[in-house]
Amino acid sequence: MKALFGIVAVCLTAAVLVVGQMADHPSVFRPGEIKWVSGPASLPAGASVAVLEGDPAAEGPFVIRLKVPDKYRIPPHMHPKTERVTVLAGTFHLGMGAKFDEAATQTLPAGTFGYWPAQMQHFAWAEGETILQLHGIGPWQIVYVNPADDPRNQKR
Repeated sequence: MKALFGIVAVCLTAAVLVVGQMADHPSVFRPGEIKWVSGPASLPAGASVAVLEGDPAAEGPFVIRLKVPDKYRIPPHMHPKTERVTVLAGTFHLGMGAKFDEAATQTLPAGTFGYWPAQMQHFAWAEGETILQLHGIGPWQIVYVNPADDPRNQKR
């Protein structure tokens, strides 16, 4: 399990270095200037991420944006720390529990903010291209309820 978290840390740290957003001065990120990179291996293929502040793989505060395509699905999972999400564009459908059930989700349109406590099992899918902003205290980690759902465990 530690090896899996290490892979996430490497991917997210690489994203921070590529995006170059770790600075000790004021920073402004206009939508057209945000640099998106491929999402970490811990997320299903198709996601893009932009690190706006901090290093999500390290201890301390961070802000990232996650862009996913229409019909993107995130299988049931949890996080070791509280997750805080703002839907900036598109529609995010969120469900709680250990089994993916599209009909049991609540609709979160653009402008919605939500947070759920550490270890809460949840799943999601996107309607239309969807952009989320996540912020919290790192290191950010994702632990899938069913290890077979973890993209890091699937043959590439």
